[in-house]
Amino acid sequence: MMFHTLPFILGFLPVCLAGYFALGRFGGPVWALRWLVASSLLFYAWWRPEHLPLLLGSVALNHTIAGKIQNSDRPYVWLTAGVTLNLLVLGWFKYADFLLHIAAPATPSLTIVLPLAISFFTFQQIMFLVDTGRAREPNGFQRPGVGGPRVTTVPLLHYAAFVTFFPHLIAGPIVRPSHILPQLIAPDLTCPSVRNLADGLLLFLSGLGKKLVLADMFGGFADIGFDAAAHGATLTFFEAWYATLSYALQIYFDFSGYSDMAIGLARMFNVRFPLNFDSPYQATDIAAFWRRWHITLGAFLREYVYIPLGGNRAGETRKMVNLMATMLLVGLWHGAAWNFVIWGGLHGLFLTIHAQYRRWLPPMHAGLAQTITLLAVIFAWVPFRAASLSSATSILFGMAGCNGITLPRMIVSAFPPLAGIADPVAVMPFLGDARTLSFPEVSACLLLGWLIVLTLPNIHRMTGRARRWTLTGSFAFSVQALFFAPHVAPFLYFQF
Repeated sequence: MMFHTLPFILGFLPVCLAGYFALGRFGGPVWALRWLVASSLLFYAWWRPEHLPLLLGSVALNHTIAGKIQNSDRPYVWLTAGVTLNLLVLGWFKYADFLLHIAAPATPSLTIVLPLAISFFTFQQIMFLVDTGRAREPNGFQRPGVGGPRVTTVPLLHYAAFVTFFPHLIAGPIVRPSHILPQLIAPDLTCPSVRNLADGLLLFLSGLGKKLVLADMFGGFADIGFDAAAHGATLTFFEAWYATLSYALQIYFDFSGYSDMAIGLARMFNVRFPLNFDSPYQATDIAAFWRRWHITLGAFLREYVYIPLGGNRAGETRKMVNLMATMLLVGLWHGAAWNFVIWGGLHGLFLTIHAQYRRWLPPMHAGLAQTITLLAVIFAWVPFRAASLSSATSILFGMAGCNGITLPRMIVSAFPPLAGIADPVAVMPFLGDARTLSFPEVSACLLLGWLIVLTLPNIHRMTGRARRWTLTGSFAFSVQALFFAPHVAPFLYFQF
């Protein structure tokens, strides 16, 4: 079940909300939480019910290990065992095939089906175990420079609600135990709040519009070019650039929309999630980009990977190594394939270059810095999206103009100076729906999309009036797409 489908919006969500508040009123918070956990498990099992035992087993096992960390005389042993078990399970489902083909390329695939959300609920529970360990033995576990919240073992019901809460179960945000657990025991948790319901609904509908109206439109443009490259086609300059620029907007609006919907859904249940997406294409350096893109994942990796590796405390060389190692892990987290490793490595390289630039050179003009940062991010999206390294190379060659520059004959005729830089063709087969008007149509859509992401604030920083105008402007298109779209495109981060 996905947030942007009719069964969820017209069925699951209203029934879940009604049952939650009704049970909270007449049965108390415990029954409301039981209902919420049961609803979240149904939400998870909707796609592949056979993976539900894995989620249930993971919750039960990690809760038991957290109890051992809290009460054992050797908490470090239990913490190590818990983190290792979580990583082994994640490694088997997500990376076994990848590692097998590295070791023995001719070996047949293991055909392991990746369980939905395993990366997210695994990271959530590793965070819980580590924070429990820090609370149990602050001098033994807490490294210098790592503060962080302290948590203790909680009842199984509240722990299950923390892990399985459906607004963040599938694709985040990755929320701190100390941020969510106190909210789940608040006395007014199950009291309906008109303000929270209204704010949550507005955020949800705003995210729905980003997904259905913008992300899926740009995804259609991107798929044409990248699929053509995957099948060996040669893309010319504009075809390659338009495919890449479209994908950059698709993944932006897709994840921004998902994050808004997740935050809005949680708000309806009187739970506040942290901001997870903050206009990252407006960043003026690559470090700022990562502070704005998937904020909660970045915070998790910084505190639980980068700082434990040594962070920036062991000299400049070690800092660069730690940055690169962390970003390679970010790439692998997104998928078990070399294109994701390359994407992570590119961002590791960008971060090390940025760190050295800040160390030795004065700051550059903000506009120039933002342009360079954005071009680096767009360049790195090519291997991230491409089906293979060869198709990524083909796209990059096209973007460099190595495959020529073409424009529709009608466009060249209307603007004769363009004949000096582009060859006129009847149509551009890998841009839009291969009509003469596809070029101006896609150009106008890209211009609108990039104006939105580069000039407007995100929904969380808008005034109430601006939010309402934004929602009004997209509502009709969202409803049309919701009821009449030929197919439902899943969120991109579901695959991670």
